Amino acid sequence: MPDSILTKPGRLTDEEFEVIKSHTVRGGEILSHFRSLKNAGEGALYHHERYDGKGYPEGRAGEEIPLIARMICVADSFDAMNTNRVYRNKLSKERIIEEIETNKGRQFDPEIADVFLRLLRENRLPTESWRCLKTAKTAELRQRPHFRQSTVEKH
Repeated sequence: MPDSILTKPGRLTDEEFEVIKSHTVRGGEILSHFRSLKNAGEGALYHHERYDGKGYPEGRAGEEIPLIARMICVADSFDAMNTNRVYRNKLSKERIIEEIETNKGRQFDPEIADVFLRLLRENRLPTESWRCLKTAKTAELRQRPHFRQSTVEKH
């Protein structure tokens, strides 16, 4: 994804949104070759499908969406809401809960959303941004003498 799209503070154009949507297909193609990660390709391909059928890339609905993708959908949405973006600050835990509740049966599989919400309410999910953790880990790795800078840039 071009940084110009990922860091754009305003609304995306239709063309830019098409580029964003392509990540599901590309991710699905890449992960489908990982035999040790069963169904990972399906998870990546369909994680932006919506339970109500209004998602992409195929407009699948309900049980037509693979279970792994329905699970990733909730987790990915949580990560997006729990992370600062160029266009808004991260949402509070209470607001995230409200958003997931509101979108059960629309964007999210209601059963998966209920399990996720229970874990979130019981403080059994990490609420620190994964991106912060990744940044910290990358900084730690860069301090190691045998670490090659090109490794970070590829990921």
